[in-house]
Amino acid sequence: MSRLGKRPIPAPSGVTVTVKGQDVNVKGPKGALDFRVHDDVEVAFGDGELSVKPRHETPRARALWGTTRAVLANNVKGVSQGFEKTLEMTGVGYRAAMQGKNLQMQLGYSHEIVYQPPEGVTLATPKPTEIKVSGIDPQQVGQAAAEIRAYRPPEPYKGKGVRYAGEHIRRKEGKKK
Repeated sequence: MSRLGKRPIPAPSGVTVTVKGQDVNVKGPKGALDFRVHDDVEVAFGDGELSVKPRHETPRARALWGTTRAVLANNVKGVSQGFEKTLEMTGVGYRAAMQGKNLQMQLGYSHEIVYQPPEGVTLATPKPTEIKVSGIDPQQVGQAAAEIRAYRPPEPYKGKGVRYAGEHIRRKEGKKK
């Protein structure tokens, strides 16, 4: 039994959930998300709560039960509150600035890097060494943050590079004489 799958998902005020067969549509103040539920899982909406249960007692249905509930809970949270990841830049001359909707970064290369965010993802630079990635879909927000980090991942000797806020970089000692 999925302990996570048993818990109903409450829909906060301002969020409307529509279940039509296997399609679940969630609309809120920040936007709308659609999700097609697998045939092994059954979704119902009533009394302001979204509930998920498996149709069969197969291992696949039980595995999809908790996963489906987690994805739907993220959809409800995304349209009501949204998701955000913060990236920090460490290194001499490493900085970022917004150029319209695009992100322009200087990461120690001979050229500037211009990153164009995907649809549904918003970028902001409150400080020259900080990047905020936000949106309603957690998968898109995480993917965009990972793509930005991949331009210059933090290195273990001096810790220079682009890292997630709060990420611990395991440092190496370096050469000894």
